[in-house]
Amino acid sequence: MKTRPVKPSASRRNFLSGLGLLALMGAGVFPMPATAETARAVQRHRQRIEDLIAAMTVEEKAGQLNLLADPFRWMPTAVNPLDGTGDPARVTALIREGKVGSLFNGIGAETGRRIQQVAMEESRLKIPLLFAADVIHGLSTIFPVPLAEAAAFDTHLAYRTARAAAVETAASAVHQTYAPMVDVARDQRWGRNVEGAGEDVLLNNLLAAARVRGFQGEKGLDDRDAVLATAKHMAAYSGAIGGVEYNTTDMSEQTLRGVYLPPFKAAVDAGALSIMSAFNDVNGVPASGSRKLLTDILRGEWGFEGFVVSDYTSEQELVAHGFAEDGRDAARLAFNAGVDVSMVSGLYLEHLPSLVASGEVSMARLDEAVRRLLTTKAALGLFDDPYRGTDPVREKAVVGSREHIALSREAGRKSVVLLKNDNQLLPLNKSQKIALVGPFADDVDNVWGPWTIWGAPERRVSLEAGFRAAMTDPQALTVARGSGVETPLDGGIEEAVRAAANADVIVLAIGESQKMSGEAQSRTEIVVPAPQQALVDAMAATGKPMVILLRNGRALALEGNVKNAQAIVVTWFLGEQMGNAVADVVFGDHGPSARLPVSFPHKSGQQPYSYDHKNTGRPANPDLPIEEYKARYRETTNTALYPFGYGLTYGEVAYGPVEMESNQMAWAGTLDVAVTVTNQGAHVAEELVQLYIHDRVASLTQPGRLLKDFKRVTLRPGQSETVRFTLNARQLGFIGEDNTYRIEPGLFDLWLAPHAQGGSAAQFRLVGPA
Repeated sequence: MKTRPVKPSASRRNFLSGLGLLALMGAGVFPMPATAETARAVQRHRQRIEDLIAAMTVEEKAGQLNLLADPFRWMPTAVNPLDGTGDPARVTALIREGKVGSLFNGIGAETGRRIQQVAMEESRLKIPLLFAADVIHGLSTIFPVPLAEAAAFDTHLAYRTARAAAVETAASAVHQTYAPMVDVARDQRWGRNVEGAGEDVLLNNLLAAARVRGFQGEKGLDDRDAVLATAKHMAAYSGAIGGVEYNTTDMSEQTLRGVYLPPFKAAVDAGALSIMSAFNDVNGVPASGSRKLLTDILRGEWGFEGFVVSDYTSEQELVAHGFAEDGRDAARLAFNAGVDVSMVSGLYLEHLPSLVASGEVSMARLDEAVRRLLTTKAALGLFDDPYRGTDPVREKAVVGSREHIALSREAGRKSVVLLKNDNQLLPLNKSQKIALVGPFADDVDNVWGPWTIWGAPERRVSLEAGFRAAMTDPQALTVARGSGVETPLDGGIEEAVRAAANADVIVLAIGESQKMSGEAQSRTEIVVPAPQQALVDAMAATGKPMVILLRNGRALALEGNVKNAQAIVVTWFLGEQMGNAVADVVFGDHGPSARLPVSFPHKSGQQPYSYDHKNTGRPANPDLPIEEYKARYRETTNTALYPFGYGLTYGEVAYGPVEMESNQMAWAGTLDVAVTVTNQGAHVAEELVQLYIHDRVASLTQPGRLLKDFKRVTLRPGQSETVRFTLNARQLGFIGEDNTYRIEPGLFDLWLAPHAQGGSAAQFRLVGPA
C-alpha cells in the first residue's frame, strides 16, 4: 500500500506571521493576540509590560499569577464550596500588596469599579485586576445548555448565543469566561456531558471555534463587548474510566490526538488566548502537571501564545494523585509543566519565590508567565481602561435585554429533538384537552440547567406557562406532578390518573433534574428514575395517547412505556424560555429541526458508546437478534436505539441514491457528491443531510463511519432539492502510528444520510500520488 503522511496545518503563529503581525509584536517576544486590533492594543503597552516585569519583586510576580475567588461580589458557595465567599479584608490587603492578579465568579459593574480602584490607586505598581467568571450558557439571560445547543447543528446560533452572553458579561465588569468546554464526551454516565457538544469530533471542532469567536467578538479583545474565552479542560477529562468524575484516563496516543485534542486546537486557531488545565491524569501523568500537553503540544506544536490557568485547585491535587510530594512540589511541577496561573490554592504565591531562589524554577519561566498574563490584560484594553465594564447604566441596559430573551427562546426551540411520532400525534392541536403530567409539568427550578449562577428567577418559564400561553383555551390544560424526580409523591399517581381521565392526550414531562447532570454527577444507570417510570406505566394503562417530553443533560437509555410512548421529544435544559420554546415546537408553530449530538443507547451497559466505533474483526449484524462469537452483548445489538445525528421533522423526508461525479478522487483533487431529498409529508421540514465516510483499508483500523460535513435544507410539502457536497482528500486522513496526520489512498464508503445509522453506502477510490 502506498502511504503519504500529511503534515499538520500551519500554526496560528505561521498564519499571523503572513499578516505581518510578528514584526509588530517585536520578534515574537510577546504572546500573539487574535486580531490586528488586539495586536495594536498590546503594542502600545509593550515597553510598559517590560518595565513592570523589571520593577516587580519575585513576590509580586507570583502575585500576578495568583487567582482567587471574588469575595466582594455575590458568588454562591454551591459553585465553589471549598472556598466559600472568602474574606474581603484579607483579599483587599493582598491586592494592595500586589499579591493577586485575578479574581473570579463575581459580577457587577459598580462593585467591580470599587475593587479595581484598590489595585489602581492603592497598590505599588497599579496593575489592573483581571475578572473572570463561569459564564457557561448565559450570564443573566440563560440559553440552552451547550449539549442542547449542539443538537441544533448550527454554528451561527452558537456564535450568537455566545456573543449575547459576552455582551452581558462584559457589561458586568467581567473580562474572561471559563468557556467553552470542548471535551468530546463518549460516556453518557459522565455528568459533564451537559457542558459540551457531544460525541463527534467534527461537531465539537466547529462549535468550539464558533463559541470562541462569539465570546471574543470580531473587533478585538479590547472591544467593550468582548470577553476572553477559555477552552477547557485540557485534556481527555471526558475520557474518564467508567464515566466517573475526576477519574483517570488511559488511552492510546492516536485516540488522544485524534479525538480529544482537536477541539482544543480548533479553539486556539479561532483565537482563544486562555486554556484551562484538567483535573484528571492522562496515561499516568496528571494533566495539570503534563509538560507534554501544556507546553510541547499546546505551545510547541500549535503555537499557542496565551496563558494556561489551572482548574479549581487542580495543581494542588497533584499531591492527592501521588505525583507530587507536597504543595511546594506540586507548584514546581505544575508551573514548569506550563500552568501559568494558579486558581484558589495559593500555592504559587506561597512557593514560587523560594522555588526561584533555589533554582528549581527559573526566573525566565516566571517572567514568561507574568508576561503572558500582562499581555492578555493589555489585549483586553485593561491598561488603557482598567474600569471597562463598570458602567451601571450600560449594565442595566444590556443585561437581560429583550433581544437576548428572544434569542433564548429561538435557541431553545432550535435545540428540541423529535425522536418518535407514531401516527403523527404531534404537533398537538391547540384546542385539545391536555393532561400535563410529571415532576417537570409546572416546575421552574429545572429549566435553566446546570452551571447557571446569575440567572433571573422571575424570567423562568415553566412548561405549564408555555402551554397555557399557546393554547386556545388555557383551561383545557390539566396539570399534575404525579411523582417527584427521584422519589414518589403520596397520592401522586392517583392525582395524575384523575387529570388524565378527561384529557384527549397525556403529555409527560419526565427525566433528570438539573442536579443530576453537570460536574460530580456521574450515574451508573442512565435511565429515567424508577418513581417516574412507575408514573409513566400508570399513564400508559389509561390507554390515552402519550407524548414524552424528556428533560435531560445526557443521552438516556429509554425503557418500557417510556420507550413505547407514541411520541418522544428530547427537550434537554433549554434555559429561561424553556416552556415557551417547547410549546413552539409541540404545537407546531415551529417544526422540530434539531438532531442528536449523542447516541441514545439501548442499555446503560453499552457505555462508553459512540457512533464511530470500529467494526472489529468480528462485526455483529444489527439485524440479527442473537449472533454468537461476534462483537456484541447478549442483551442487545452493537447499535444505538437513537443514533448520533437522528431527529425527525413534522414532514416526511425521503432520500434518493448518492450521486457522484466520479468513482475516483485524485490525490490533489476533490469529489462532488449529492443527494436529492424530497418532503413527502404535509408539513414543512428542515432536514439535516449528513456526509459520512469509512476508510475500507488503512494502516490503522478505522471507525465504521465518520461525520465529515452536513448541510441544512428547508423543504415545503412535496418539494425536492438536491444537496451537494465537495469532498477533498484532507477530510479522509487520520492520526497514524507515528502520531502524525496522514492520508492513504484506497477505497472509501460514503453515505449521505439522515443519521449515523441511516442510508446506503456508495464507494469511491482515492488515487495515490503519481
